[in-house]
Amino acid sequence: MKTSLSKKGNVYQGKKVTLNKPFYTPGERKKSAVYVKNDSGNVIKVRFGDPNMEIKRDNPERRKNFRARHNCASAKDKTTPKFWSCKAW
Repeated sequence: MKTSLSKKGNVYQGKKVTLNKPFYTPGERKKSAVYVKNDSGNVIKVRFGDPNMEIKRDNPERRKNFRARHNCASAKDKTTPKFWSCKAW
């Protein structure tokens, strides 16, 4: 089984973290966050989602409209909130 921790470890502000696994952030300014490595190799936290809104992805019409409105087909960069928000939908 391959883990996302490398030999030297993925550290964010002195804490070992798991990369590319979204988690909820209750009480924060955004609903979710995820740790990713940017182009320079640093671990960063990407926050995304409105904490006051509910995702209704089980409704095909809403899902289609959200993905069209946010142009999710072009979301390729893991260091952007757009990528992770589209992935959640």
